[in-house]
Amino acid sequence: MIINDPEIVAEVAAIFDIYEKALLANDNSLLTTMFLQSEAAVRYGLSDVQHGYDEIVAFRSTQAPFSRKLDRTVITSYGRDCATASTLFVRDDAPGRIGRQMQTWVRTETGWKVAAAHVSMMDA
Repeated sequence: MIINDPEIVAEVAAIFDIYEKALLANDNSLLTTMFLQSEAAVRYGLSDVQHGYDEIVAFRSTQAPFSRKLDRTVITSYGRDCATASTLFVRDDAPGRIGRQMQTWVRTETGWKVAAAHVSMMDA
């Protein structure tokens, strides 16, 4: 297995950028297409938990827009079909806190999808 194949890292970095723009635009239609449509998909948020694609879609439908700035984003590929995206973030509405986000991306027949995600915050 090749770790950090530049081609795969570039692919996932590009889709991660699209995800981030959709998140900040609160484009729930696009965001939900970016998750693996499976009961195996998992998302753990700041104060919420979703198991399965249907729960993720229901959660996204209730979300309001926000803004944030990313820092120290790291994309790591494992072979050609799996990668992680790890990033820190800061939000103006959470002073003194640092956010952390990790996603596991998998290549499917319809492109890269988030299979698992975790978002949390800690004191700066």
